[in-house]
Amino acid sequence: MKPQEALARQIARYREMTCGERIAVALRLHELASEMARVGIRAQYPTADPGTVEHHLRQRRRLIYVS
Repeated sequence: MKPQEALARQIARYREMTCGERIAVALRLHELASEMARVGIRAQYPTADPGTVEHHLRQRRRLIYVS
């Protein structure tokens, strides 16, 4: 399957979903992105405790919304 075909199928599937299903997908994607950021933070700060990791994550999110 070509990338354009895959994208068209994905968009068609999103259009078939209920509002609640689309929100659930968005929340899962948000959590996946957050976990990926946490992994990066832990790599950058290997001795950071969980609270510090979450602090850095909040700082990164603020930078996204300010830019």
